[in-house]
Amino acid sequence: MRAHPAGPRHADVMPSGLIAPPAPDLSALDPRIWPISASRVDGVLHLGGLDVRDLAAEYGTPAMILDEADFRARCRGYANAFEGADVFYAGKAFLSKAVARWVDEEGLGLDVCTGGELALALSAGFPPARLAMHGNNKSVAELRRAIEVGVGCIVLDSYAEIARLADLAGAAGVRPRVMVRVTVGVEAHTHEFIATAHEDQKFGFSLSSGAAAEAVRRVLKHPSLELVGLHSHIGSQIFDTAGFEVSAHRMVGLLTQIRDEHGPELPELDLGGGLGIAYTPEDDPAEVSVMAAELRQIVQRECAAAGLAVPRLSVEPGRALVGQAGVTLYEVGTVKDVDGLRTYVSVDGGMSDNIRTALYDAAYTCVLASRESDAEPMLARVVGKHCESGDVVVKDVWLPADVVPGDLLAVAGTGAYCRSMASNYNHTPRPPVVGVSVVDGVGASRALVRRETEDDLMRLDLG
Repeated sequence: MRAHPAGPRHADVMPSGLIAPPAPDLSALDPRIWPISASRVDGVLHLGGLDVRDLAAEYGTPAMILDEADFRARCRGYANAFEGADVFYAGKAFLSKAVARWVDEEGLGLDVCTGGELALALSAGFPPARLAMHGNNKSVAELRRAIEVGVGCIVLDSYAEIARLADLAGAAGVRPRVMVRVTVGVEAHTHEFIATAHEDQKFGFSLSSGAAAEAVRRVLKHPSLELVGLHSHIGSQIFDTAGFEVSAHRMVGLLTQIRDEHGPELPELDLGGGLGIAYTPEDDPAEVSVMAAELRQIVQRECAAAGLAVPRLSVEPGRALVGQAGVTLYEVGTVKDVDGLRTYVSVDGGMSDNIRTALYDAAYTCVLASRESDAEPMLARVVGKHCESGDVVVKDVWLPADVVPGDLLAVAGTGAYCRSMASNYNHTPRPPVVGVSVVDGVGASRALVRRETEDDLMRLDLG
């Protein structure tokens, strides 16, 4: 196995040609990246007061461990930072019955974007009036159920959907609250596939083409629809408010146009989600209190310049609430040094439980979690067990050079878009989600979502 002494050396040139950063303290847990309960005891990682070796023994690996206290603390942080505004948790990041109940208990709203997410929220007892429903192609059945249960707001995404919902609402004798989703032509500094406000994409109504203004006209012609505001979402993993400033300027311009053309001022403005988190030490997102204050100032300034009353704001954090609360535990299966080029550390999961590295070129960090080590650092690549060369979990990470099969690795920041985007590729059962918390000073765990079994996979195959 190839070992790398700490500090940059010529040998630490990665295959990409970049110089590897100096090897860090491999025992350190950066609090910007790991959950609030993460600690080491004699070198062993503890989450929610529990030894990860015990968690692995009870629930198996891979397993996503979700820190309840961390998630709740971030919910409260957003609620406080955006006091007087509406905070909706974007359930697409990760949703289970327990998480829906935590969101409810913390007083936040909940975004759903499919009939399945709506069904789960309802089964958890989430108040329908605090639900918002998104989606670029909501079916008749999904819209009908949304109005039947009294979803608090439906975000309209196409002309066809406006007519479809108006007909359903009229037939049901109800008047649902709706928003028009606007694509404002702002591309946030993020990966192309998760930048959602530029013109060439499937979501919303284009502002520059006049489609958004026409959508507003069509909604206002339907007495069965109550238009309450505009919605915009400019991307994901956003670390500053520069994109929001441009978006707010354009959205307030449309609010002004609506007032001048139709009379009333719309009372609500949803700025969407997308605020980023730290996955690696190189990431430097702003504090939510700072972002909230800057967003308020931007909207207030734009409204003052336009002579508009400041609308009630909404934001939709998903990753920012659940991302850092989640940690995935894996067991090492093989360690392979390839001709002195790279050390591959293979684990018992991979792209079936975390597609983001392959899909978005996402960066993660991980640590040896099951023991202490004073071995020299080696620059490794953590890969999965699937039959794909792109099955990478962590592209480049420093690990102790004595990592061996049977060791546990913990990958940080996997709470968002990992289990929710998981698949059964290669007929791999999806992993469990295990909630951990400290109760009266004692760590406790429970399965929030159980591990799939081979029987689960076979049950759907009718032969």
